[in-house]
Amino acid sequence: MIKRNVCLVFGILALSAGAALAGVEVGKPAPDFSLPDTNGQTHQLSQYKGKWVVLEWYQPDCPFVRKHYGSGHMQALQKEYTAKGVVWLSIDSSAPGQEGNYPADQLNKIASSQGVARTALLLDPEGKVGHEYGAKTTPDMYIINPEGNLVYEGAIDNKPSTALADIRTATNYVKVALDTSMSGKSVSQAVTRPYGCTVKYAQ
Repeated sequence: MIKRNVCLVFGILALSAGAALAGVEVGKPAPDFSLPDTNGQTHQLSQYKGKWVVLEWYQPDCPFVRKHYGSGHMQALQKEYTAKGVVWLSIDSSAPGQEGNYPADQLNKIASSQGVARTALLLDPEGKVGHEYGAKTTPDMYIINPEGNLVYEGAIDNKPSTALADIRTATNYVKVALDTSMSGKSVSQAVTRPYGCTVKYAQ
């Protein structure tokens, strides 16, 4: 059962966008990392070189995350692009004792109830990878090309709200960036301002 002590702050926006905020820079190599998933398997980013990779910072109690999963929108994106060979890695950087930190088996139950289509949910309770990438919010999205370079960083879309109805009229930055970059073109909005709940790093 998902905790009901939801994020206290709605509509949290990063103070600024881009490499200065993120700790990573579009056009540069994405930092390599190694994390376990909820089934005990270790995933290293470099093992996916040659493939497109999406990193999605995830926290199941966040109302912004629930907006995209409760509507089935995030799962539809995952299904669409994993079917095209994209590796979709969700990352939970919630620290022990913080909102969104659950045992792996409970996270798997949540995933099963939501019908997720991600490649794996990775556990980053120490926040090392989250801090390395500069992930500030959930969701916070990153796209890495087959050469291992970052091609997009920022929000999932242009509607920073928890309203389900906004999904229908939103411009989905991740979908646009994937479609554009996978067709060999440059992404016009390669950096956007992320929104959501603050990542629940250790206090």
